[in-house]
Amino acid sequence: MSVATEIELKVRAGLVVEHLGLENESHMHNVAPGSETHFRLVVVSPDFEGVILVRRHQRIYALLDEELKAGVHALALHTFTPEEWRARQGDAAASPKCLGGNGK
Repeated sequence: MSVATEIELKVRAGLVVEHLGLENESHMHNVAPGSETHFRLVVVSPDFEGVILVRRHQRIYALLDEELKAGVHALALHTFTPEEWRARQGDAAASPKCLGGNGK
């Protein structure tokens, strides 16, 4: 099973999810073709209501502990309550361009 599939399944199993967007951004970095090391994850959940941003991220990190220890190098998290998501009109910031790394 792909890392992306594992991430999606674990987040959906651990939270009530109204919207989940997962993008493998590995191709934007200095890694081998086909890598699954850099992801952008957008999660909209009522479970985040009344929860500060740091705690939301900690909850996601706990769900994805195995993936983070096994090769996921970067995880750009965008976590919203349904109300916050509606106020943003379904828009989460894009990830910044890679600034380099090995060999760049």
